[in-house]
Amino acid sequence: MAGIYIHIPFCKKACTYCDFHFSTTFEKYRTEMVQSICSELIFRKDTLQNQIVETIYFGGGTPSLLTEEELTQILSTIHQNFNVQIGAEVTLEANPDDVLKDKVQVWVKAGVNRLSIGLQSFHSESLQWMNRAHTVEQSLACIGIAQAAGIKNVSIDLIYGLPNMSNEVWREEIRTALKLRVQHISAYCLTIEPNTVLSSWVKKEKIQPASNELQHEHFTILQEELVNEGFEHYEISNFALPNYISKHNSSYWKGAHYLGVGPSAHSYDGKYRSWNISNNQRYIKGISCKQPEYDFELLTKENHFNEALLTGLRTKWGVNIAVLETILPLHQEFYQQIETLENKGWAELLEGVLYLTNEGKSWADKIAQDLFV
Repeated sequence: MAGIYIHIPFCKKACTYCDFHFSTTFEKYRTEMVQSICSELIFRKDTLQNQIVETIYFGGGTPSLLTEEELTQILSTIHQNFNVQIGAEVTLEANPDDVLKDKVQVWVKAGVNRLSIGLQSFHSESLQWMNRAHTVEQSLACIGIAQAAGIKNVSIDLIYGLPNMSNEVWREEIRTALKLRVQHISAYCLTIEPNTVLSSWVKKEKIQPASNELQHEHFTILQEELVNEGFEHYEISNFALPNYISKHNSSYWKGAHYLGVGPSAHSYDGKYRSWNISNNQRYIKGISCKQPEYDFELLTKENHFNEALLTGLRTKWGVNIAVLETILPLHQEFYQQIETLENKGWAELLEGVLYLTNEGKSWADKIAQDLFV
């Protein structure tokens, strides 16, 4: 299987915590940007040669800002140049304020069958603090609008670990989300990324970040609440009802090939990882001159080993030790580290596959780094 990721670098406003590539002054070149994305798709159509495209994902930025003509143009270009599976998962990231009846009907008509909606919070104060463009009322209404228009696969995003967020408030956030009857929930711990407004606030001591202990408590509450309601915790930040696991994101974690199109988008072909320039004007110019600007790296055996370890440990599928052995020989120290993790109650080795326990999932990145070569 293979996937296509389309990065739409348009946003109404900048969120305080976001370090993704985007622009809020895109109107003057939006037509050029969409045309450049289509041109890159054509230019790189041989990248996934002889592979069936099972997932298409519009990320950003804010893909829900695309017009009907722009979305249709991009999807038509994909279908004309790639072997797309009938019934492929087509996901569009959307903000609640963009989820309007007429717009969702347009998305469905174009071929979108899955929405990933960035709710983030059900508290007005938190939304204002994050500089989100939508209201709580729009968050509560948008799910019903999407479902009524024919979207049967809806995912929402939530953020925990906000400054001054109590366990009670976080539990209330989760229970409000559950009442919306969505099929998938992605929940992320607030991360302070460099060069963001949030990072500046922390440096100036305008805010005090949540402690590691509180973040851990929030994560534990998240697991308890969602699993009790029938959600499967299939990846550290992702929970799904049966048969609603994100096929696109799962392909990343399983090492499938994917093509990333648009400024800053990443691609992977099993040997090389590449990424487009994170500059809109240079991206457009490079595509127009048929000399796209991008960087790439050839993955070493060590890279493959560490990535297989990191991504596998984050998922319900775990890490197959025999597969790691095919990449690099494992030494006794590696097995001693696993034994230490088992004694801590953070991991378990079952039939040759290493899994993290619920407690271990809180420390997934640290565990993986300790096992890296």
